[in-house]
Amino acid sequence: MMRDAVFTEPAESRVTRPAFWSALPERWTSEVEETLVCCHVRQETHDVKSFFFRSPEGRAFVFEPGQFITLELDIEGETINRCYTISSSPARPHTISITVKRVPGGKVSNWLHDRLKPGASIRVLGPAGEFTCARHPARKYLFLSAGSGITPLMSMSRAHHDLAEDRDIVFVHSARTPDDIIFARELDLIAASHANFRTSFVCERVGARTSWPGVTGFLSLPLLNLIAPDFMEREIFTCGPAPYMKAVRGLLDEAGFERSRYHEESFSFEALTAEANEPVADAAAAANDEAGSAQFNVSFARSQREILCGAGQHVLDAARQSGVRLPASCTQGMCGTCKVRLVAGQVEMKHNGGIRQREIDQGMVLLCCSKPLSDLVIDK
Repeated sequence: MMRDAVFTEPAESRVTRPAFWSALPERWTSEVEETLVCCHVRQETHDVKSFFFRSPEGRAFVFEPGQFITLELDIEGETINRCYTISSSPARPHTISITVKRVPGGKVSNWLHDRLKPGASIRVLGPAGEFTCARHPARKYLFLSAGSGITPLMSMSRAHHDLAEDRDIVFVHSARTPDDIIFARELDLIAASHANFRTSFVCERVGARTSWPGVTGFLSLPLLNLIAPDFMEREIFTCGPAPYMKAVRGLLDEAGFERSRYHEESFSFEALTAEANEPVADAAAAANDEAGSAQFNVSFARSQREILCGAGQHVLDAARQSGVRLPASCTQGMCGTCKVRLVAGQVEMKHNGGIRQREIDQGMVLLCCSKPLSDLVIDK
């Protein structure tokens, strides 16, 4: 009698079992594992891509929906830091994603779109940030977004969907045209799955879709009253370009909305950098007046420059006031662009996640959020 043949797969062709299927993974932190691997790239619209990352060691990502990570990228011989809001759900902890719009002339966004492929490794800081519904529990929410500002609110929506928390959520997203709406199909799916999740899209113009059945124009108070008549009762989260958020604040103020229940976030580095490069003489003078006459010498070792910095003044502000040009982006202790080594002296530093503890232990500081406690020598 013949026995059934037994097929043995060659060892070299076997696919290894993912680590996260066999054991509860450790929590990922950038202190322990600073490099992540890009595992997938997805085209969302004609100029928007989502980039998915995993931990090489199979660690799990723990964050609050709406928080951000900072990418440390080497582009054309220059180290550039950029903050990007996490677009994925914390309820799916084995990967983390960001969603990036290609900006004409944008050095980082174009590099990501053109160069970042599955299998590539990048350095990451975070997660960090306080723009999250997890810290403001409410029975009813209103999410307002425009353009790529949809990402933190998408993370919040995905989290509620994954956890089957059927909160009363109205999600209003503004876009240039219907073809520019990011995550349109997924938002429709979430709305179909949860009775209390409703979406509404507002487009400036119809573009190529002559049969667009939605609203055209811009968000206004009358339109908001039609979409969410009870918006005055909701906790509101807003993210988008600065002009959009200014308009939202204006219409909510006109309605008399209570600002304590309004939360907004923006990571427009062009805007932040422009603000950072504005004259700081008045702010510096105020800081010095507040701290009395105490001033410290700050020496930049490599450029052989010396400046004075008030005890209540951030070193970056004092440097710019004195004409010393230093790299910086967010000016809020988040991105790490102004990170330098402190050769001598002490500072008071209050950062927002833009530097690792081991870097602090090695003498690194962020100049944008560091005030001198003594004379300083900086390796710059």
